[in-house]
This record gives sequence, structure tokens and C-alpha cells, in this order.
Amino acid sequence: MTVRLDALCLSAQDPARLSRFWCDLLGGGDVGERPDGCHEFTPATNPGLPLRFRPGAAPKTAQNRQHFDLTSASPADQEDTVARALSLGARHTDVGQRPEEGHRVLADPEGNEFCVIEAGNAFLAGCGRIGALACDGTHAVGVFWSEALGWPLVWDEGEETAIQSPAGGTKFTWGGPPLMPRTAPDRFAPDLVPEAPGTYESEAARLQALGARLLARQDGHAVLTDPDGNEFRLLGGAE
Repeated sequence: MTVRLDALCLSAQDPARLSRFWCDLLGGGDVGERPDGCHEFTPATNPGLPLRFRPGAAPKTAQNRQHFDLTSASPADQEDTVARALSLGARHTDVGQRPEEGHRVLADPEGNEFCVIEAGNAFLAGCGRIGALACDGTHAVGVFWSEALGWPLVWDEGEETAIQSPAGGTKFTWGGPPLMPRTAPDRFAPDLVPEAPGTYESEAARLQALGARLLARQDGHAVLTDPDGNEFRLLGGAE
């Protein structure tokens, strides 16, 4: 068996505000509030990637090790996305991009970087508005997540890897070394659930056999790290 992605979480200082920014930018209808204080919605063009905004983030002090790559249908669409993001509270930011590069780098209202990719990017074609979650990471971590989720490796060249759901949608990519230092807790973290009822403990054990490390059990859920030390949660431990 495998686990499935229940949601991609983004820790926030103000989950209500940050979820509304992203929902207004990406489209997705209403933002729902959960009893645990999280806010969530599913982007209209990425139905397999629910976004969950969790409270508790500290003020941002360093560049994130993960970011969204947003796609563009045309040069005008790229400019429209940038203008809309800025009107909603984003700002331009510098992560070392060169002037001749075609993508535009912005930061959301809490400083989380994201790229608006130029039109014609073949690698992200057909992936929806969120073309990729681009991550720092080793080859081993790409293989881990492929096996954990049952998503095939759609890119495996040198140290670079990418996976994608068999149903399509957003790619998760890892760029290989050198890796950025982790100077603060990562803001992005997947929430997973077992695909089949009654398999929670066997799935927790399978993830650890693949290279995950159990950190804690909290409120019936397991907090683990992948082989690169990135935290994620396995939900549903109270079944």
C-alpha cells in the first residue's frame, strides 16, 4: 500500500490572511477553516494539491528552501499574474536571479518566495497554475518521496529529480547539491494519510523503512522527517 497527499501545508503567522492571498491569486473558491486553526483551499487548476495554512510560523529571517513555480500561458499572462500578485500584497524580491532570466521572483505577504515562470516552459506544461514545488534536496530524497507516495520519477538526471502524481498536476522537484543551509524550520510540509483503512501503523513503519525518522507522536499523528531532514506528518493515528 501507499500513503496519499492529504494537503501541502504552509506554516503562517496569519493563516487566514495568507490563505486568502493564495486563493485570490490562484483561484479556488472559498477558504475553509478547520477546528485546529488551519485554513485551506484547493487551487482551481491543481485539484490534487489542497493547500493547508497552519498557524505558528515565526517571522521569516532567511530564504525558504522550497518555493512555488507558477506557470504562464503567454507573456501577457505572466505580466497579469505578477500585477495581480502585487495588488494582493506580494512584492518583488531578489534571490540572485539574473536580469536575462525570464522568470519573475516575488514574495507573498509573509515573505515566502515564489516564481512566475515565463510562457513556453516545456517541463511545466500541463501541470496547472502551480507547475512545481521546487525544493532543495538530494537525489535520495526524490527517490524516497517517489516510493512513499507511489508517484513516478518524471525526471532523474544526475542529482536532480522530480516526481508527479500519475493523475498529473504539480511536480515536486529537487535540485541536488549544494543545498541551502537550514537556518529556521521549513515552512512547507506535506500532510499524508494512509490510502487504506487500518494501515496506519504499517504505513508508518514502511515510511521509516524507506528512510524516514520518527520524531514524535502528537494528537494521534506522527511527525517524521524524510532522509534530508524535512518534516512531514502522517495523519490519522487515532483510527
